[in-house]
Formats: sequence, C-alpha cells, structure tokens
Amino acid sequence: MMTINKSIMRKQDQNPKPLGLYLHIPFCTEKCNYCDFLSFGGVGNDRQGQYVNALVKEIEYYGKEYHNKYYVDTIFIGGGTPSILEVALIAELMAAVRANFHVLPDAEITMESNPKTLNRYKLNRYFDLGINRLSIGAQSLDNDLLAFLGRIHRAEDFLESYQAAREAGFQNINTDLMFGIPGQNMECWLDTLKKVLKLMPEHISFYSLQIEEGTPFFKMYREGRLEPIDDDADRDMYHRAVELFYREGYHHYEISNCGRPGYECRHNLKYWSMDEYLGLGLGAHSYLEGARFSNAERLSDYVEASRVSENKSTSPFIVWYHKNSRQEDISEYLFTGLRKREGIDLDDFEAQFQQPIEEIYADNWHRLKAFIESGYLVKTENRLYFTKQGIDISNTILTEFV
Repeated sequence: MMTINKSIMRKQDQNPKPLGLYLHIPFCTEKCNYCDFLSFGGVGNDRQGQYVNALVKEIEYYGKEYHNKYYVDTIFIGGGTPSILEVALIAELMAAVRANFHVLPDAEITMESNPKTLNRYKLNRYFDLGINRLSIGAQSLDNDLLAFLGRIHRAEDFLESYQAAREAGFQNINTDLMFGIPGQNMECWLDTLKKVLKLMPEHISFYSLQIEEGTPFFKMYREGRLEPIDDDADRDMYHRAVELFYREGYHHYEISNCGRPGYECRHNLKYWSMDEYLGLGLGAHSYLEGARFSNAERLSDYVEASRVSENKSTSPFIVWYHKNSRQEDISEYLFTGLRKREGIDLDDFEAQFQQPIEEIYADNWHRLKAFIESGYLVKTENRLYFTKQGIDISNTILTEFV
C-alpha cells in the first residue's frame, strides 16, 4: 500500500495544478460604518506582529502538503487593511510564501489598501517585493459621503496615493467604488466616476451599499435614522456606470467588476470559475480538492492553532470542513459562473457533470425557461448568461439553481 501511495504522489508531483492564495489581514485603523467583514480596529503593532507570525506558520504548514501538488499563479492579500501593517511584516509574508510554494514568475499578486495608510516608501517597497497589482479603496470622491461611510481618508488622499502608486511603478491598479449610499444622488455618483475614469485605472470594482446586520448602519436603520436609497435609483446608478465603463473601453466581465482588456482580476476569476484556492489567515475560506473549509474566526484561537501546527497531521487552523456533493458542485458552478457577463459554457457544464442542464433541472426548467422568454436570461447553443435586465433580478433567478 505504501508503494502505491508513493507512486501516486510522484504522478501528482509531475502534474502540478494552478492554485490561488488568499492571505487575510484582519486589521484596520477603524471599522467603517457599513463593514461586516472579519476585521478589527485599533490593534497595536505587537499584536499585528504576533498575527503575522501565526500566518507564516500556516503558510509553512500548507507548503509542506501542497508545494509539489500545485503552483501558485495568483496571490491576493486582503482585509481588513493590509497596508496598515509595517512593510517589514508584508516582506515577511511574501518571503514565507515564496519559500513554501512555487510561485510563477508572472503570478498576479494583489494587495488591498486604504489611501490614508499609503505613502511613497510603502508603495516603492511593495513594488520591490513583487506585488504587481494594487487595489485602492476609494469608495467615493465626495468627502461628505466618505465621512458618512466612516472612511478614514479624504478624496485628496486617494488622488495622492494613486499618483504615488504610478510613480512607484504600478501598472495594474484597481479602484473600489460604492454607490447606492443614502444621501448620494446621480450627480454625485457621476462626478466620482468621471474623476476616476480620468485617472485610467486598469480595473474598477463597483458595489452597491448593503446594510448588513451588526454594523453601525444597521443599528441606525433599525432606529429609523437611516433610510436606504430607492431600488430604482440604485439600479440607475449601476447602469449609468456600466455605460460609462463601456464607453471608456472597459470590459464589464463580472456583475460588479470591469477592467481594461487583459486586466481582469485573475484571482477573483478563480472564485467565479470554481478554480482551486487556499485561504490563509483568520476566518479565511478555501476551495480545494472538492471541499470547502474555513479557519477559526477568533484571533486567540488562530494564534493558538499556529503554536501546535508543527505537530499536527491535520490542520489545526480549520474549524469547518465540507466535502461538496455533486449537486452542490452543480449549484455552485452555476451560482458563481453566472456572475460573469459571459455566463457559463454549457458544453463545459455537460462535460463536467455528464448531463445537459435541462435534464439536471428538469423539475423547474419551465420557470427558468420563463426567465429566458421574458428577456432576463439568454441561452444560446453553448452559453447561458444574464441580460442587462436580468442582472437586476439575478438573485431571484439564481435561487432556482440552489
């Protein structure tokens, strides 16, 4: 039996597969009013350093298991606000990843940032460390809206950081923008869009504000002190943005993302294509070898797991593990794939699941067919995708596949 296993391992080693790495940095200067992400404000340098040490331990743990099975073609350092860390800690993380995984020379390496936490020194060092894609959270270029959102930066900080990033050598910059904010009108939204488009970033992510439970905005909403924006106004802002992006030569490749041709986010495409990725850090999620799993969400638990990781044959970081069933894979394939503007490849779908989509969803195909006949979905010989109108009710349609 041992001989057979070694033989299989050697075969796997000869055919490594692509893997995306996500590294979660859960620290911020302070939490924004809308944020329900797993992050903390006001954590000191000592605690941040302790966390990075734990994260390095996790990198080392999985490196032993996956170094020969996978090559890394995308890395995404997200948060939180990764740029809040001292540069030496980012350098430590990058060194650990490269020492424990085979990172391709042309790997896409993204780091999220808040404009207020950037400076020229940091940007130059990030670029020297091989980080080649910078995501800057602008959200808005209206200072009153930024204050309302609880952002620590002003529009001027974003503009200065963007220019400094260009001067540091970054040729792949994403800008995060938010619409549907209470108090935001179309004029304000278009002003932000036009100012950002003048900068010609390679990629723009644009999201509608969601009022999530557990946030200051949710408390204000429950108390009647916050009135969400009208749905029609929200949708108008979305479609006006898409029109402007198309006019400026951007490829609207996913519901909330557009990029210049060739600058689509390779890492995020893994999520929407059910490709494999490994999440590292507090609360990080993974999809690997047909299973989904996630890490501890309490900082003390995560740090403690790192202390015993060297002596464990199974990961001490994982608190939830689920092996997908065939039906779950089918549902996730459709749920994530339909977020892409090109939709899903029906030939690939049938090849993977050995049945055409009409057979798998025979019981409710009449309802899906009604969405096609109503102009919300388009089904060609080999593709299924949302129309412009279908995007607006995409959540309703997607529930048919779950």
